[in-house]
Amino acid sequence: MGLLQDKLGKYDEPQKYMAEGIYPYFREIEGKQGTEVLMGGHHVLMFGSNAYTGLTGDDRVIEAGVAAMRRYGSGCAGSRFLNGTLDIHVQLEKELATFVGKEEALCFATGFTVNSGVIPSLVGRSDYIICDDRDHASIVDGKRLSFAQNLKYKHNDMADLEKQLQKCNPEAIKLIIVDGVFSMEGDLANLPEIVRLKHKYNASIMVDEAHGLGVFGKQGRGVCNYMGLTDEVDLIMGTFSKSLASIGGFIAGDKSVINWLKHNARTYIFSASATPSATASALEALHILQSEPERLENLWDVTNYALKRFREAGFEIGATESPIIPLYVRDTEKTFMVTKLAFDEGVFINPVIPPACAPQDTLVRFALMANHTHDQVDEAIEKLKKVFKELALL
Repeated sequence: MGLLQDKLGKYDEPQKYMAEGIYPYFREIEGKQGTEVLMGGHHVLMFGSNAYTGLTGDDRVIEAGVAAMRRYGSGCAGSRFLNGTLDIHVQLEKELATFVGKEEALCFATGFTVNSGVIPSLVGRSDYIICDDRDHASIVDGKRLSFAQNLKYKHNDMADLEKQLQKCNPEAIKLIIVDGVFSMEGDLANLPEIVRLKHKYNASIMVDEAHGLGVFGKQGRGVCNYMGLTDEVDLIMGTFSKSLASIGGFIAGDKSVINWLKHNARTYIFSASATPSATASALEALHILQSEPERLENLWDVTNYALKRFREAGFEIGATESPIIPLYVRDTEKTFMVTKLAFDEGVFINPVIPPACAPQDTLVRFALMANHTHDQVDEAIEKLKKVFKELALL
């Protein structure tokens, strides 16, 4: 055995939890994702999905993907830069730019490769990246790939953000990058104050709308739209794997910025383009989102109902303002136990442990979709109350 295998062979943390019967990952779903799913012959309520609009199983989205595969084939066999650009890629980019209120947009094969490719291509050695310390892992990896100086501020702490900005050379580019909705805790970025500091220190802002698109703002245009700050934000990033029921991502901004990224973002230039079916499915989901306002109304009705019920039941849910509801456990092993016992009771939820959160902030993540019902929420909460009480957490 070589040195590499010898080192990695000592990694047995997952096996410990497997032996205890509480390993919570790679659970197999046997069919479409909806508000209920089949897993190992076991019907469970799905509260562990990012499909906020509930469109992943929509027949119109599915048929759009099937039709695109028949017309264009199963893949593009190349990058957008060379032979991989289809007319539907360009159409989706134009419609997304209009949707989020920017001049142009650029689509990538995944959301992760948007952040990991865009961020390092925007800033250089003499520039600065300033991030919230709870930004998504794709932002963290994007800044690691950059030659810029990396600074971070305490979560939503605007005094600390200003302190970091004061460290920067006034003449250098200063890019503030922040999640619009924080994916684990469900709270929102303090964009009004970030914008004020942007002007005070001549900075630029990039907002990750992965969990805001399809949830906040007019027709689901995101947190920037919801707060009336679209024009103040320089770059808006979004994904298709959540509200748009597909896979992929995009960045939107001024023409000059998009022109630069098209010719310099390495994950765009050197990655195969998004498949025809994924592109067409996202495009159809975008159309449905704009034509069915009741979908967003349903999402917020069931979200507000669930928030009220969880608070009344005594769960610790933090400062969430979104369909993402954290149920704090604050112990890794008990977090896995909650996940396992909830599943046995018929409720699928996701555990959140380091590095996705601080060690003292472990939680289970309860997420809502537009097609969840009040009855499903009631059933899930009653079962979760039973589990939390059994583990002396409630």
